[in-house]
Amino acid sequence: MKPFAYLAVAAVALSACGQQSSKTGAEKAAGPSASGRDQVWAAGSSTVFPFATRVAENVARTTGGQPAKVESLGTGGGFKLFCGGAGAAFPDIANASREMKKSEYDACVANGVTDIVAIKIGYDGIVIANAKGGPAFNFKLDQVYRGLAAELPSPTGFAKNTSKNWKDVDASLPSQAILVYGPPPTSGTRDAFSELAMEKGAKKIETLATLSGKDEDAFKAKAHTIRSDGAWVDAGENDNAIVQTLTKTPNALGVFGYSFLENNLDSVKAATVDGVAPTFETISNGTYPVSRSLYIYVKKANIGVIPGLREYVNAFVSDAASGKGGYLQQRGLIPLHPDDHEAQKKVAADMTAMTAPTK
Repeated sequence: MKPFAYLAVAAVALSACGQQSSKTGAEKAAGPSASGRDQVWAAGSSTVFPFATRVAENVARTTGGQPAKVESLGTGGGFKLFCGGAGAAFPDIANASREMKKSEYDACVANGVTDIVAIKIGYDGIVIANAKGGPAFNFKLDQVYRGLAAELPSPTGFAKNTSKNWKDVDASLPSQAILVYGPPPTSGTRDAFSELAMEKGAKKIETLATLSGKDEDAFKAKAHTIRSDGAWVDAGENDNAIVQTLTKTPNALGVFGYSFLENNLDSVKAATVDGVAPTFETISNGTYPVSRSLYIYVKKANIGVIPGLREYVNAFVSDAASGKGGYLQQRGLIPLHPDDHEAQKKVAADMTAMTAPTK
């Protein structure tokens, strides 16, 4: 088992989430016997995990119902379980730090999971950080790619990346061995890092930009393939474990969600990317290059069948939780623009099913 992988399995929180007294008649009639399960079940993104558990804790305090189960499996792992089938044996909600892919949606439909409701809950930035006492890193996107890509352009095509030190990548970077702890391939954070950092960085290199114009699939294969020679270490789905590793390994860098940076500013600091530091303002206005949206995906068929599901979803999109100044902002969530937030509240209230993704 890879370092810290066991923490991804252990990162399961049981948080209370009950029903409000204002349930519809259908919800009252359904009850736990209609589904075989009397608690809400959410699984997926490690980035969304602390927000999901915080909502569950808050609902528990106000309703006193059965505890909800929230699992940190990574976005890919959450979608796989969510799309595994309909009914009580599968999660009601997939927490995600990226949009659902066409292949995942097709798997859902093939297994009888239809009428999926996609709700955007806010924004997040992916940070590259190190211990607070370590050197300051000011990356350009192409430098991130040159340091972490498995292969780089060479006079004869592509060759294995042999850089050992960040100074080998660019003389402007600190003299420190290339050692980065980050999320595994099942993580939405990894997907987003590959797309927003690695791919954007690759396009700044002439050979790869040309390849992108000729063969997009070949380009993405080169752009998204991260080193497997020890320079990058898959550190499991628990971002807190990566933060803890940095405090013990000051010569390493870590890749994780902004909320974990904000909650650990006493021990870690973030690199700038293309001259922009990850902050609440730069992520919300899109100037930080490695920013993304966060989502929850809900099975509409389970509303009124799984006790507390409607209440949980309503609480997640409420002004008090994910609205500007809400309690999730205090935990690191970057809230949506008020108009967008209102639109997402309507999606949740109407349980409007998503359309099939195109890619």
